[in-house]
Amino acid sequence: MSERRIPTIALVGRTNVGKSTLFNRLLERPKALVSDIPGTTRDRNEGECLWRGKVVRIVDTGGLDVEAADEIEKNTLVQAKRAMKQADLILFVLDAKTGVLPQEKTLARELHRAKVPVFAIANKAETPAERASVEGPEWYLQGLHAPIAVSALRGTGVGDLLDLLFDALAKKGVPPVPSQELTATRVAVIGKPNVGKSTLLNAIIGEERFIVSPIAHTTREPNDTLVRIGDKNFIFIDTAGMRKAGKVKKAGGLEAEAVRRNEHVVRQADVTLLVVDANEPLGAQEKTLAGFLKDSRSGVIVIVNKWDLVEDKTPTTMNRYREYVAASIPFLQMAPVMFVSALTRQRVRTIFEMVETVQKNRTIQLTQKQLDAFLQNALRAHAPAKGKGTSPPKVLGLQQVDTAPPVFDLIVKAKREQTLSPSYIRFLINRLTDTFHLSGTTIRIHIRVARSVAS
Repeated sequence: MSERRIPTIALVGRTNVGKSTLFNRLLERPKALVSDIPGTTRDRNEGECLWRGKVVRIVDTGGLDVEAADEIEKNTLVQAKRAMKQADLILFVLDAKTGVLPQEKTLARELHRAKVPVFAIANKAETPAERASVEGPEWYLQGLHAPIAVSALRGTGVGDLLDLLFDALAKKGVPPVPSQELTATRVAVIGKPNVGKSTLLNAIIGEERFIVSPIAHTTREPNDTLVRIGDKNFIFIDTAGMRKAGKVKKAGGLEAEAVRRNEHVVRQADVTLLVVDANEPLGAQEKTLAGFLKDSRSGVIVIVNKWDLVEDKTPTTMNRYREYVAASIPFLQMAPVMFVSALTRQRVRTIFEMVETVQKNRTIQLTQKQLDAFLQNALRAHAPAKGKGTSPPKVLGLQQVDTAPPVFDLIVKAKREQTLSPSYIRFLINRLTDTFHLSGTTIRIHIRVARSVAS
């Protein structure tokens, strides 16, 4: 696998110039929340941009003209400046409709001192007249080339912009990476508000990447970041926490949209970390999230955070908690349960190993010889009882038909699929999990009737 680093392009500028809309256009998906409310993007938001078969990393930052009136707004400025320092190329986004403001001329002088190429982008240039207007002398920015007019909303000029940026990166010696060289395990991080998801990601990544605050719903967008460990890539996603259904309805707007997107993010993930608070009981919100997972193709790991705060622990405390998880949410009995402290970083690094294990289990391809031996042993241990038919069904074979997660066809001689009871299917699934050590992945078995097979 290639060791090449993916080059990074940072979007900077004042609030409401359309950075998030441009970010969405470059990624070709509605990832960042877009709103007329200033400061919607509070963390820096990252994603891959694929263009002409090559990949770059795009970073969408908070507005640089945010007044640091509170801790979150102050942290937003820190995040934006850090992204600028780490970028290989900077896009200074302006608003073609409002023109250049005095604070933007000041910011242009600051950007001129950057050690990487800076391109001024006049966004919201929806009409030919607006595109022509940015060529006027009032758009002169000290030390920068003339702005490039685009419409992120309509896509006008974005393709030409990408060609220009990819060429600039190649000339700088950090060319975009061919997409076939990039493979990554996508890891969703979900949980109700204030269980420590952002703190956990900070511990995993090793920098204050996510804004951490005791205010519920500090993280309003699904934010993701690429982490490379050895020769493996992991994309970690921090999703907005779930709050009780009644409160979500009342909230509406941005937070309700973020909650709806949680389910979509889980469906996009290879492995999902379900973060729970060791000091709080599992409740309706965890069951709702587990329902998302059950209906998805994602693997799952239960992360019990704040384990350092649990008092009077004994050698059996962890096992008793695992039993509690399985009893409270039966679907999760197949999931590994890890006990960590995001604050002290206790056992945090072992999460990578477990993610790899679960991903390996999701993508396992069992041989037919393995499946034949498994089925023979399973039938010997527990033959199927009579279902809705007049006699016990005859099981003819087991075949794997898909991976991620593993899917199997159980071939039976019968008149209809319902001839086997659901409890027998659960028996086979549990036995597959135990026999082949497939923790963390759902397993699906479909019944296929072979009516033409002779006795």
